[in-house]
Amino acid sequence: MKEIITAENVKLSYGNYEALHGINLSFHEKELTALIGPSGCGKSTFLRCLNRMNDDIENIKITGKIMFEGQDIYSPKMDLVSLRKEVGMVFQQPTPFPFSVYNNVAYGLRIAGIKDKELIDQRVEESLKEAAIWEETKDNLNRNAQSFSGGQQQRICIARALAVRPKVVLLDEPTSALDPISSSEIEETLMELKKQFTFIMVTHNLQQAGRVADQTAFLMNGNLIEAGPTEKMFIAPEKQITSDYLNGRFG
Repeated sequence: MKEIITAENVKLSYGNYEALHGINLSFHEKELTALIGPSGCGKSTFLRCLNRMNDDIENIKITGKIMFEGQDIYSPKMDLVSLRKEVGMVFQQPTPFPFSVYNNVAYGLRIAGIKDKELIDQRVEESLKEAAIWEETKDNLNRNAQSFSGGQQQRICIARALAVRPKVVLLDEPTSALDPISSSEIEETLMELKKQFTFIMVTHNLQQAGRVADQTAFLMNGNLIEAGPTEKMFIAPEKQITSDYLNGRFG
C-alpha cells in the first residue's frame, strides 16, 4: 500500500504543556484509518496537525515532520491553501455555510478559481451523489443548507469537502452529533468513498472503528500506543493496555 501521509516524531506543545509526545504513524492511500482513545488523549489535536489547523492557536509549538506525498507540510515553502485543498476536513458538528446547498458544494471550487459553470454544475452533482445526499437535495439545490436535518447537513459537508477532489479527508468525529440512523448512513457512505479517497477519522465509537476502518491507531495521554490493521488490533492487540481499552476497562 502506498503511504500518502507520514508523521515522524510529531510533538506538540501549548506553552510548557506537551500534548503530543513524538507520534510516528503512516497513512495508506485509499484506506480509512481510525484514531481511537480516551477523551483528551490527543486524537483531534494530532488530526489537526495533518492539515495545519492548529497553526492559529497561540503559543503552540509543533516539531517533527509530517510528510504529505513526499513534501514536508511544515516547510516554509508549503502553500497552506493548496495543502488544505488536498487535505480536506469535516468537523464534529455539521458546519454548512448559511447559503444554498449548491453554493456550499461549489464554494471550494470557486475559491480555487474555477469559473466554468458547467464544470461546477457537474462537480456539485457528482459530489452530492458521492456523499449519498443527491436524492434529498437535487430538487432543493437553492434551499439553505442549514434547513436540512443534522445527518443531511453532515453529508452536505462531506460533499463540500469532496468537490475539490482532495487526496485525503480528515474527519473529526463526523457522526458523534448525529442519531444512530444518520450515523449508519454516513458509515455506509464512507465505506463506498474509501475506494476513491483516503480518510483519517477520529472516533469515540469503537464499534464504528471496527466496522469502517482498515487501520486503527490507539492514542493515550499524547502517545501512540499501537497501530495496525483494525481486525488484528481488535482481535489480538499487542499491548495489554490496548486490550483493556477495547474491552471497556477504562476510558
